[in-house]
Amino acid sequence: MSYICFKRKSVLMPFYHQLGKIPHKRHTVFRKENGELHHEQLFGTAGFEGMSSLLYHLHPPTIVKEILGEKDCAPKIAVGKNMKMRSFQGFKVEPASDFLESRKPILVNSDVYIELAAPTTSLTDYFYKNADADEVIFIHRGEGTVKTQLGNIDFKYGDYIVIPRGMIYQIHFTTTDNKLLIIQSFHPVFTPKRYRNLFGQLLEHSPYCERDMRPPTELEVHDEHGDFLVKIKKQDVLYDYVYASHPFDVVGWDGFNFPYAFSIHDFEPITGRVHQPPPVHQTFETKAFVICSFVPRLYDYHPESIPAPYNHSNIDSDEVLYYVDGDFMSRNHIEKGQITLHPSGLPHGPHPGAYERSIGKKSTEELAVMVDTFKPLQLTTFAMGIEDDDYSKSWLTH
Repeated sequence: MSYICFKRKSVLMPFYHQLGKIPHKRHTVFRKENGELHHEQLFGTAGFEGMSSLLYHLHPPTIVKEILGEKDCAPKIAVGKNMKMRSFQGFKVEPASDFLESRKPILVNSDVYIELAAPTTSLTDYFYKNADADEVIFIHRGEGTVKTQLGNIDFKYGDYIVIPRGMIYQIHFTTTDNKLLIIQSFHPVFTPKRYRNLFGQLLEHSPYCERDMRPPTELEVHDEHGDFLVKIKKQDVLYDYVYASHPFDVVGWDGFNFPYAFSIHDFEPITGRVHQPPPVHQTFETKAFVICSFVPRLYDYHPESIPAPYNHSNIDSDEVLYYVDGDFMSRNHIEKGQITLHPSGLPHGPHPGAYERSIGKKSTEELAVMVDTFKPLQLTTFAMGIEDDDYSKSWLTH
């Protein structure tokens, strides 16, 4: 196996983790107190060559009692080919009680769906499994706990929650005013390869390290029979499966393939004497797009530096910025929850006045999430309803 393949397939999460009770050896007898066997499950990727964990269930995870039906959940495309800079008011997404119904795709292609959601209540009536994509859920507003087969993860404002595809989960909120940015990735989500050594460990120059990542801690074990509804998304169809036992019946597990949280507030910015390019903000990567974090930081310290970004051309990628908090110095009239799209093929840069007024500034408190895709993005019908139609003309000076 080549060095490149090793890095691509083996580093979704850069460290091993274990919770609960497991046997000394894999694939060996592991009995319950009553003498019955536990049921081992490999939760793996890339045809037994990728990231994996071994789960030990109280009951077989395969017993389906009924399939109630299916529902098409594919995004509805309004603009298939886009050559216009656009802006969307993300906080105009109407709150909804149901977690899945609250999710609104905004920008999509065959590699990634970028969604907004404003759920008001917890997902407790059913369980959810995305069999299509890894999910990166950014918490703009809200607090609570993600409950999974592999344990619970508490979350709050500024957290990225990374949920690998195929993981059954629920999301429990302790708040009602919840604002989420959800990125569905049809490719595995990795830590950037330039931050890692040969073995996957994050290097000293990485803007975060393993201790910043929060794997599941509390393993809830439910020994229950009954009717348990699991909504499974596969190829943009939502299937309603009824299982005979509670999905969270795992008594122990170990491995490298598991959900985790990482706070944007734990991202340590990389700065320099002059303006640094966007890759210094990179937080996650796939082979089709990257996710970057813009965080409060000191500005460039060359005596004649211009902190505002220079004009640049997106020849190879669409750039999406989701504005979280603070004053984004390169843009005028930016609001929380706003999304901008700068498509490939067009140059873009600071708004009028931003270039000059950035000179002499020492720091910024901006907070934003950026997604750069290598394939053009399509606009959904929902996106058109929250668009600012005049954004493409916002560089006019008179």
